[in-house]
Amino acid sequence: MDVTSGQQIWQTPLGNRLENGWGDGPRGTPAVDGDHVYCMGGQGELVCARISDGSIAWQKNMQEDFSGKIPNWGYCESVLIDGDQVVCCPGNNAAAIVALNKKTGETIWSNGEVDSQVDYSSIIKINFQGKSQYIKLCANELVGLDPDTGSMIWTSDWPGQTAVVPTPIFDAGFVFVSSGYGVGCKLVKLLATMDAETVYDNTNMKNHHGGVLLVGDHLYGYSDGVGWTCMKFLTGEIVWNEKSALGKGAIAYADGMLYCLEENTGTVALVEASSSGWNEHGRLTPKPLSENRSARGKVWTHPVICNGKLYLRDQEFVYCYDVKP
Repeated sequence: MDVTSGQQIWQTPLGNRLENGWGDGPRGTPAVDGDHVYCMGGQGELVCARISDGSIAWQKNMQEDFSGKIPNWGYCESVLIDGDQVVCCPGNNAAAIVALNKKTGETIWSNGEVDSQVDYSSIIKINFQGKSQYIKLCANELVGLDPDTGSMIWTSDWPGQTAVVPTPIFDAGFVFVSSGYGVGCKLVKLLATMDAETVYDNTNMKNHHGGVLLVGDHLYGYSDGVGWTCMKFLTGEIVWNEKSALGKGAIAYADGMLYCLEENTGTVALVEASSSGWNEHGRLTPKPLSENRSARGKVWTHPVICNGKLYLRDQEFVYCYDVKP
């Protein structure tokens, strides 16, 4: 779509649509690299399309090509592009995580060491002591992988329940993870021995799927039962929390401000990213909202801020707001 007018430039098929009671269609965010865009569909169709016209350069299917099994809520990850590699998670025991050639889709390596479901959380790349790693939060373990071979570098236990969704956060040798269904959060410190030790493990941040952000020394996100929460990254202590101002939802950040989206109403509140408390500067609610939402579905698409514009989506509607100061 043209960012100025909203007019469609092209469209291209993304495999069979995944249908369930929470909502149909894809779940992951596309990854853009050079002249191509990479996107995973809910049934595991990975498509590499040309940005110029949407034509497909290549495509792979997590089930047909890697014997993967569709997770309960479908394939939800946002694939990682790193150098010449596309990294994604078919979920097969022999190919839990794979790296593909981004130009051809051919397999570079596959990892069968991960002894846990790899369903929903997305992989990140980090640099620790001059060496790169891939970090992946699985259902029952947090793992570090060698980007060149896919082999396991370290692992740390994680007591995931039902669905483990949020993306890990890395900063200065520490990795933070969280998930919902009463589980909580954990911070691990990476060691020179290529191992990881637990710094804290608590229930102060039980983030379901709205995401957690690190701004400075503090984490921000919605914690089930606690509300919108600010906590210290290195200690796990809650600095403040707010339950009444806005309901559960997703979070984004730009220019010192948090954009907090409530999943029930689609309302977005503009809040200072500050450890001093919930200081709201205004809010908006997109109109109209979709009438095509599934019975159990909510406004789950995360906000995006780019070049002074705020982009929101609710099913078939895409909204663009000028938010530049």
